[in-house]
Amino acid sequence: MDTIILNSEGLKWEDVVCCLDGLPKIRLSEAARKKMIASRAVVEKIMGSEALHYGINTGFGKMATRKIEPDQWATLQENLIHSHAVGVGEPLPEKIARLTVVLHAASLAQGLSGVRPEVVEGLLALVNHGITPVIPAQGSVGASGDLAPLAHVALTLLGEGESFYRGRRQLTKAALEAEKLKPLKLEAKEGLSLVNGTESSLALACEALHRAGAIIQLADIAAAVSVEGDRASFHPFEERVVSAKKHAGNLATADNLRRMLAGSRINASHVGCGRVQDAYSFRCVPQVHGAAKETFRFVRGIVARELQSVGDNPLVFAESGDIVSGGNFHGEMLAMASDFLTIALAELGSLSERRVAVLTSPLAGEVPTQFLIENPGFNSGFMIPHVVMSALVMENRTLCMPASVDSIPTSGGQEDHVSQSFWAARKLGQVAGNVEKILAIELWAGCQAIDLVSQGLPAGKGVAAVYDYVRERMPRLTEDRQCRGQLDLMQQMVATKAPIKIAEEAVGVLQA
Repeated sequence: MDTIILNSEGLKWEDVVCCLDGLPKIRLSEAARKKMIASRAVVEKIMGSEALHYGINTGFGKMATRKIEPDQWATLQENLIHSHAVGVGEPLPEKIARLTVVLHAASLAQGLSGVRPEVVEGLLALVNHGITPVIPAQGSVGASGDLAPLAHVALTLLGEGESFYRGRRQLTKAALEAEKLKPLKLEAKEGLSLVNGTESSLALACEALHRAGAIIQLADIAAAVSVEGDRASFHPFEERVVSAKKHAGNLATADNLRRMLAGSRINASHVGCGRVQDAYSFRCVPQVHGAAKETFRFVRGIVARELQSVGDNPLVFAESGDIVSGGNFHGEMLAMASDFLTIALAELGSLSERRVAVLTSPLAGEVPTQFLIENPGFNSGFMIPHVVMSALVMENRTLCMPASVDSIPTSGGQEDHVSQSFWAARKLGQVAGNVEKILAIELWAGCQAIDLVSQGLPAGKGVAAVYDYVRERMPRLTEDRQCRGQLDLMQQMVATKAPIKIAEEAVGVLQA
């Protein structure tokens, strides 16, 4: 997709993926422009009246009852941006900051904010000219909008603050001058609309959700590799077993596993081995991974609706001429959804760690040596990679404390319940990153286990394809050595989704 057209209906998930994976051009549709003009006309009409309208001729938050004189309206909007652009911490990654700009432009383009088309065009000019606001990663409570993060976006429109441009961080003024762009002069209500909304929370959630789909597929792949390495039973994955519980996610997981494991000679070699049941971390993969799939699909639906929503306040209705205050800036839906997906991903990591615990400390009939290495004791093998997994799992458990159940009153008590959607989405991304590392270690360990048990017999079709891909790039571990480079390589494979591509070439599309 070379160009994304902003209409008055928000964005689709495909647009978001395009923004995360590339640098598309974005423009405002003529229909959206007309709707914005109609909405702006309502604002301009009431500007001459004596009635108080929040954020247009009044102060903000607890100071909403203070009347502002007409000659101060434009300055009021700039003051709002300057006072609110106080985020702290390291900046958000550029692609998340850029997506924040796109999402906010899409919200304003729906024509319910009463801002001029020039505001959206200014935001799109930043994106199209490669100027990305520096947005500090701390400072939003996800109610009344992501005030501080979005104020840093608005600051860039004013030609102030800092931006990422041509590969480096620099003053926005210099970047605008290099692209021959002029700073925007704000008019009544426009500063307020620029800071209202939860688009920073949404951008963080979108990026994590995009990664989560691949993580869920990778978890099934890693589990299948470990099943072969443990010489575990395939019977728990039979359709007749899994379909006794009526969950689509369970069935999808079992189907993925059956296809990955189909044709295994390793499995055929130990039929009748006498092992009655495997550990839960092997036997219950469809049930745990299936729950994560169901959660992922639920959250994906919430995010899809958020992409077509408006989070501004007050809203301007051109048809009736009304300006109505509400609470659409509150990020509770995103906060709860992010918390839920955080838990789901953490559970995938937890089950992965347990499988490797079994591989490194096997029972009779499993891997024939401790810590996946010959001569254990002299060699430590995968002892410490498993410790690293354990550390990441424990970190995830701490991060699973729901942000959405916490709240702290702000703005003098006027904003007395906040969502914490920004933090919920931030830590979702942190957990996603940890689980990617955990699964990289499991894939590494699972391939090592196959080396120890296969006796030259081929694994299942999908597992064999992934195993061959890994072994073409990194050798089996036969003695202790500095392995950080191998782990980095496994993490790179996971980051590029290479195991998914290889597996799907062998067995077809894996369900997420």
